[in-house]
Amino acid sequence: MHTKAVAVVMTIAKVACAIVSCATALMLVHIIPDLLSVKTRELFLRNKAEELDREMGLILTQEETGRHVRMLTHEIRSTLDRHTILKTTLVELGRTLALEECALWMPSRAGMNLQLSHTLNYQIQVGSTVPINLPIVSEVFNSAQAVRIPYTCPLARIRPLVGRYVPPEVVAVRVPLLHLSNFQINDWPDLSAKSYAIMVLILPTDSARKWRDHELELVEVVADQVAVALSHAAILEESMRARDQLMEQNVALDLARREAEKAIHARNDFLAVMNHEMRTPMHAIIALCSLLLETELTPEQRVMIETVLKSSNLLATLINDVLDLSRLEDGSLDLDFGMFNLHGIFKEVINLIKPIASVKKLSMTTILAPDLPMYAIGDEKRLMQTILNVAGNAVKFTKEGYVSIVASIAKPESLRDWRPPEFYPVSTEGNFYLRVQVKDSGCGITPQDLPILFTKFAQPRSGSSQNSGGAGLGLAICRRFVNLMGGHIWIESEGLDKGSTATFLVKLGICNNRNDSSIHQVPTHVRAYHGSADLSGPKQIFNDGPFSSNTRYQRSL
Repeated sequence: MHTKAVAVVMTIAKVACAIVSCATALMLVHIIPDLLSVKTRELFLRNKAEELDREMGLILTQEETGRHVRMLTHEIRSTLDRHTILKTTLVELGRTLALEECALWMPSRAGMNLQLSHTLNYQIQVGSTVPINLPIVSEVFNSAQAVRIPYTCPLARIRPLVGRYVPPEVVAVRVPLLHLSNFQINDWPDLSAKSYAIMVLILPTDSARKWRDHELELVEVVADQVAVALSHAAILEESMRARDQLMEQNVALDLARREAEKAIHARNDFLAVMNHEMRTPMHAIIALCSLLLETELTPEQRVMIETVLKSSNLLATLINDVLDLSRLEDGSLDLDFGMFNLHGIFKEVINLIKPIASVKKLSMTTILAPDLPMYAIGDEKRLMQTILNVAGNAVKFTKEGYVSIVASIAKPESLRDWRPPEFYPVSTEGNFYLRVQVKDSGCGITPQDLPILFTKFAQPRSGSSQNSGGAGLGLAICRRFVNLMGGHIWIESEGLDKGSTATFLVKLGICNNRNDSSIHQVPTHVRAYHGSADLSGPKQIFNDGPFSSNTRYQRSL
């Protein structure tokens, strides 16, 4: 039994303890949520730290991948040789990813197989083939990413199966062949369609290593870089091949140029022989025949002499035409500019062709415009030859009817009305365009024959002109002469037996003072061609061809 004092003290202590316990319990009710909040915050921070660690690891991995890509790209693009590019790619990938084997399958020429072209360790013979229609090949071709393939598939059999190792992981990625034109390795195709090669990568067999995402990304990027490098190599090879072909063509062209120069020299020698050895006896024959015609001859003898004279004149004309055409083609014919009587040229032409027109009973008409100047500056000889040839053709191909020659000055305001569309005359001060139009009522020309009229050695295929004879050089030479004189010539006809109209324009100088001697010099800025052949010198009596004013030649014409 305790005393009353002890009992009171113990009672007071128990009451105080109960009060303290109640206060503590009440305080814990408020502290527990705070403790839970702290715990939750701690767990969140721990998760955040782990996430940051993962992101940092990913960043480091990406930096490493980028570094490897830059290194591989630099190594791949350090050369433009396709074999070096592919071998460097396999070596650098094997070193970077610690590969057991790496190989490249290329499409064959026929496009039916894939051929093993390059390997890292040469553990299997290069040249092995795999059908391109395998499902695994189609799967790789249809995917732009690296594809995991089984170790037992044909694409992965690039090393012998030895030991009891766990089968390694193998990936395959397609390599786009962006440019295959003239780009072949052994049996590579030459296709314009899009094609792919396949790169196969095998991890070591003595480890449990797996492919990671950044490694697969590295493989995909390298495959694209290889495709670009191969395209550049192909373009370079094409450029080198084109350069070699161009050099060969240049050598061939140089040889052809030398041969052409030899041919030109041979032709010039031939022309010299014709000039000195053929024309001289021909002119002698013509002169002697003309003299014989003035003597007393029997009708039979006169017919024979006239036949000889006619044939000689035709042959001499042909020789002159060939010489003129040859000189025009090699550029050795220069225009001889000087002052001449423009009206006198037309009178002389009429005097030469009027006897033939009289024999054929043709009506000859010459109309000279009132404003046509009496004197002009130009090549009198070539202009007269052109007029005589065009008018002579009109008389030659007209059996009955008329032949008219109209000469006038082409006005600038009327040029666009009747000039051909391919000719654009340019008028300058001190010059004018002479327009000569020759109309006839002859046999006419068919539309299909119009384009070949000015072609040398070509004659119309229809109409009465077929039996007219001649070498077909007259109009071709006329066009060359007209072009040299800055003009244009063309012929129009509505068809057979409807006549034809020949028109040409030539550019002549205006003669302000006929006593000025300076106009007889040839200005260098109007010389049409400068050649090396020298066919100048003293001319004989018949060197000027059909426009000579010799009376005997007029009789023989």
